Amino acid sequence: MKRTPHLLAIQSHVVFGHAGNGAAVFPMQRMGVNVWPLNTVQFSNHTQYGQWAGEVLAPQQIPALVQGIAAIGELGNCDAVLSGYLGSAAQGRAILEVVRQVKEQNPNALYLCDPVMGHPEKGCIVSPEVSEFLLEEAAALADLLCPNQLELDSFCGRSPSSLQDCVAMARSLLARGPKAVLVKHLAYPGKAADQFEMLLVSEQGSWLLQRPLLAFPRQPVGVGDLTSGLFLARLLLGDEPVAAFELAAAAVHEVLLETQACASYELELVRAQDRIVHPRLRFEAIKLRS
Repeated sequence: MKRTPHLLAIQSHVVFGHAGNGAAVFPMQRMGVNVWPLNTVQFSNHTQYGQWAGEVLAPQQIPALVQGIAAIGELGNCDAVLSGYLGSAAQGRAILEVVRQVKEQNPNALYLCDPVMGHPEKGCIVSPEVSEFLLEEAAALADLLCPNQLELDSFCGRSPSSLQDCVAMARSLLARGPKAVLVKHLAYPGKAADQFEMLLVSEQGSWLLQRPLLAFPRQPVGVGDLTSGLFLARLLLGDEPVAAFELAAAAVHEVLLETQACASYELELVRAQDRIVHPRLRFEAIKLRS
C-alpha cells in the first residue's frame, strides 16, 4: 500500500466558517493527505465580518508543539509544511525554524508559503511587520510561493502593465529561492472581465489557467487558502506541478459552484467534498511563450 503523505499546516483557524486551516485541512484530508493542523490564531469567525473574538498563539508555542511531535519520533514523517495567515512576525520566524527542523529530519520535505498580506478594503488586516517578514525572510526559504496579485505587487514593488508583465514579476521571485510561484488570482490591464486567471511559473516555463468568474453578492473568504492547500496536496500525492495546478483549480471551482448554488457566504466544503476529489470539469493550463 502506498504511504499516506503527512503535512504540517500552520495558519489561522476559525471556529465558525472556513478560512485558513478551516478552509484547507478538511479538503486536504479528503484528498488523501494526513494533515497536522497548527493554528497561528483561533478566531470565532474570519475578520471580514468586521467583528470577531479569539486570540493569537504565542510564538514560542509553535516550536514547542512541533518539538512535542519530534519527541514521539514522528517529525521525520512530515513531507511538507504549509504556512498561511500569521498573527505576528515573531510567529513567522518561529515557523521558519520549524521548517529548518523538518528539513533536517526529511531533506525532501517541501515548504509552501502562502504570503497572506491582508486586504484592508475587505477587512482582512495584517500588520506591516508581517508583510515585511514575508518579503524579506519567508520567500527565501520557501520551495513554493503562492501569492495573489496584491501580494505579488508587494513583492515586486509595483503593479503589472500586462499579462507578460505578471509573468516577469512572478519569474523574478524565483531568484529569491522558490522553485515555483503560483499566482492565485491575476489582475492586469486588459484581462477579460468574465475570466478568473491563475499563473504558475517555474524554471520549466509559465502556464496560464482560466476558468469562468462566478458572481457572488459577497466574494467568499478562504478561496486562496483552499487553493494553496489543494495544490500542495496534489504534489504530495505524486502529481506533476502543472497537473496539480489544473486539478486544484478544478476542485476550487467545484466548491465555488456549490457555494453559489447555496447562496452562501461561507465555502460549501462539506457539500462539495466528493467533487473536490473528482472534479467534473477540467481547466487546461496553457504554456506561455517565454
